[in-house]
Amino acid sequence: MLFQKCLVDGDKQKALQVIEVAIEHWESRTLKHAEAEEDGLYKDMIEANPDMVTTVIQLTRDHDLMRRIVDNLKNLLQIDEPNQRMISLLDSLVIIDQIQNDDEMNKLLVDREK
Repeated sequence: MLFQKCLVDGDKQKALQVIEVAIEHWESRTLKHAEAEEDGLYKDMIEANPDMVTTVIQLTRDHDLMRRIVDNLKNLLQIDEPNQRMISLLDSLVIIDQIQNDDEMNKLLVDREK
């Protein structure tokens, strides 16, 4: 919302700062967390229950989509100034992350408790 407000207000410099902070957050927090899950939790889940492989593949695909969107944002910033397209990409990141978190809780971790 802050990024969109900057665009609406015509403050491209502040919009650039906001999008750079958002990208840094996704890379250093969310995607690092995703990497740790893939290297630890997901492997452990498959070892404990090989039937979970399809679920783990789906969850890993979500992580891959988020990585691709972040890379897309970074590439766009190299060739263009902050714009509405970037809002759509940020919204997509949030939506994928929400779905992925729900799926982890409802498919992966629920099965682990059984």
